[in-house]
Amino acid sequence: MDFFIQNAYAQGAQQGDGTSFIIMMVLMFAAFYFLLIRPQQKKQKQHQALVSGLQVGDEVLTAGGILGRITGVSEHYAVVAISDNTEIKVQKQSVSAVVPKGTYDEA
Repeated sequence: MDFFIQNAYAQGAQQGDGTSFIIMMVLMFAAFYFLLIRPQQKKQKQHQALVSGLQVGDEVLTAGGILGRITGVSEHYAVVAISDNTEIKVQKQSVSAVVPKGTYDEA
């Protein structure tokens, strides 16, 4: 159909060879990588190191806001004592932070 009607271009518009488009796409990907992907991967590695380093006696805070002391650790679960005679079993991935020693006693 283009051979019947000629294309009309805006004055000064350039019909580039596409390199500017490719350069822009590379810059956009680089911006996404350094602003979104890389920080998320770094945070994920830190959390994985935290979860793999859990030991009996650590005082932890779960994602649900429960503060307690770890009394048992298995491959996927941790047993957390939240009061004198109350223990709960949580997934190790739900532990959001290891708090300083003595935090649980003060609560």
